[in-house]
Amino acid sequence: MLAASTVGYLTSSVIAGFSIARLGVGRLLALSTVLASVSLTGWAFAPGLLPVAGCALALGLGSGAIDSGLNAYAAGAFGPRHMNWMHAFFGLGVAVGPLIMTAALGAGLSWRWGYGLVAAGQLALAVAFASTVRAWRDRGAAGPSTAPASGQVPPAAVPVAETLRLPAVWLGALAFLLYVGVEFGAGLWAFLLLTEGRGLTAAVAGICVSGYWTSLFLGRVVQGMVAERLGSALVLRGSLVGLVVGAVLIALPGPAWLAVTGLAVVGFAAAPVFPLLTLTTADRVGARHADRAIGMQIGLAGLGGAIGPTVIGVLIARTSVEALGPALVALTLGLLALHAAATRRPVRPA
Repeated sequence: MLAASTVGYLTSSVIAGFSIARLGVGRLLALSTVLASVSLTGWAFAPGLLPVAGCALALGLGSGAIDSGLNAYAAGAFGPRHMNWMHAFFGLGVAVGPLIMTAALGAGLSWRWGYGLVAAGQLALAVAFASTVRAWRDRGAAGPSTAPASGQVPPAAVPVAETLRLPAVWLGALAFLLYVGVEFGAGLWAFLLLTEGRGLTAAVAGICVSGYWTSLFLGRVVQGMVAERLGSALVLRGSLVGLVVGAVLIALPGPAWLAVTGLAVVGFAAAPVFPLLTLTTADRVGARHADRAIGMQIGLAGLGGAIGPTVIGVLIARTSVEALGPALVALTLGLLALHAAATRRPVRPA
């Protein structure tokens, strides 16, 4: 199921960046949410594993396109505050999803009802997107549905090879891979570090890990407003440095509070990185290539969510749970270096 959904997510998120020019953001979102709803409905009625795997592939295709479409639109239509808030609500969705399933099971219903309820929500979103297609076009996203300014080449007319030849496109995509590896890797393995490595009880460690995700949510709400005042570039650089500092605190041998502090610093510093990296894509690659670059970034982000925690888990299995800290330090330093290389020669918006 994980492999099928990952393949679907990677495929559609990359393709979405190239197909927005033809479909428009509104139509892409409507079709993708319909596909997600159908896939979840298939899970609710699937008689066995094989149909579930097929639905997982379809759900990945829908989810990747939704992520790419929304981020491409938001990068052109929103400022730093609203971009961060949009991603903060992604975090709320991550928290609400398990609660929906828990509520269904707690009410004595089958697990199939949990997926059915979410499928209904996706269908409602699809209807909303379909009924507002014109509004998505008229809002003036960075995407190709916007009428080009005088002398500007429409993104649809830009050769794909021209986009793929830009080093900043690949550096930016790799930065997303490393970032999501840090975010998911820290969130997944911190509990093990705090219990087996630093001696905390399971209950206390669980609260600390929950605090990590809470700091990520609050950081996006707070730092979105800060970025609106100080500028995205300054807040993004500070956050990347903060990630390194937090990772070092986790890596240092010492009492549990040191690792817990580092975890909170990583969560708060990580908060604006994904939204602001997306928001500043056009600054790195040019407006004509932004939609395609964002699609590739979202695709590599999904890959990073699978690879990062896996690699860290292998390191922990072969050494000890203390490998988490050094692994996070290496990933955050790599992320800082990639961002510096990608922004060394900013591209003027086309």
